[in-house]
Amino acid sequence: MLFCGEEEALDKMKVTPMMASSSPPRHWFPLLFLSLLLVVPPVLAHGGPPDPPTHHGGSVLSGNLNLALLWYGPFGRGQKRVIRSFINSLNYNAGANLEPQVSSWWRVVESYQSFAKPGGAHGPAPPIRVKVVRQVGYRDYSIGKVLTVDFIKPLVEKAVAGAPKSLAVIFAGRGVAVQGLCMGKCAIHGVFGTQPYIVVGDPETECPGACAWPFYQSDYGPRGVILQPPNGNVGTDAMVVALASGLAEAVTNPFNDGFFSGLPMMQTEVSDACPNMFGSGALPGYTGKVRIDPLTGGGFNAHGARGKKFLLPAIWNPKTASCYTTL
Repeated sequence: MLFCGEEEALDKMKVTPMMASSSPPRHWFPLLFLSLLLVVPPVLAHGGPPDPPTHHGGSVLSGNLNLALLWYGPFGRGQKRVIRSFINSLNYNAGANLEPQVSSWWRVVESYQSFAKPGGAHGPAPPIRVKVVRQVGYRDYSIGKVLTVDFIKPLVEKAVAGAPKSLAVIFAGRGVAVQGLCMGKCAIHGVFGTQPYIVVGDPETECPGACAWPFYQSDYGPRGVILQPPNGNVGTDAMVVALASGLAEAVTNPFNDGFFSGLPMMQTEVSDACPNMFGSGALPGYTGKVRIDPLTGGGFNAHGARGKKFLLPAIWNPKTASCYTTL
């Protein structure tokens, strides 16, 4: 395997120093500072990573995690196959010769079960078995191309119909705008009553500069290295990144009283705490160390089922109190 090296990445992010004679008038600086606050996402504007998520007493998901998938809008068979392969990879052992694995990343998510126990008992966590138990499709945008919370609720109900005690996952197709996305989140999760859900948009058409990076040039921060998607489709591979984040946060904070930091209405969760990181040595505009598939040129950091490769986001590791990446 080839590596996307840090030196090469930094080489492509050279900054030309501003000449003293071209310095803006002093009265421009307040306006410049205000503009940066409006443009830069909260994590970057803060000047550093947010506070790590802590347990607020609520429950986490455990045991068998049954997923009810709803495809809203047209999705090709290839797109669905890649996303389902990622889900199947969460509990899949690809063998010692194919490290790192998606299942290694998932074990960090599973570890939150132990950290949610009273008394701080942090022993080994049992596995969370993930299985797709239901799928339903709505190709014709039956309730429009703007999904507000009011429209998301009936879709969640349709997804879990006949599949009680499942986690609803709504995939919004090309051209669908989802309320709450592109506001620091590339997948949202929530709960209606006792029914948890996740909504994943299509990052290739909805705020690609924020949610399709590193397969698409970011709108924020330094101009970094762009990777080829590991499965050949920017939208699909970016949806996997978003789905991974959504699953991690839905498991660790399903009812909005689990693991998070910040205010209850503006929570920083286990994936938010490690934004735009995919490997060790990550910097703004640089993913960190990832592998490059010599056959396809795609960037990845985890092996999955049936030879699939995926790029997975960093998440907060409660055991090490640091951001975890597979590489």
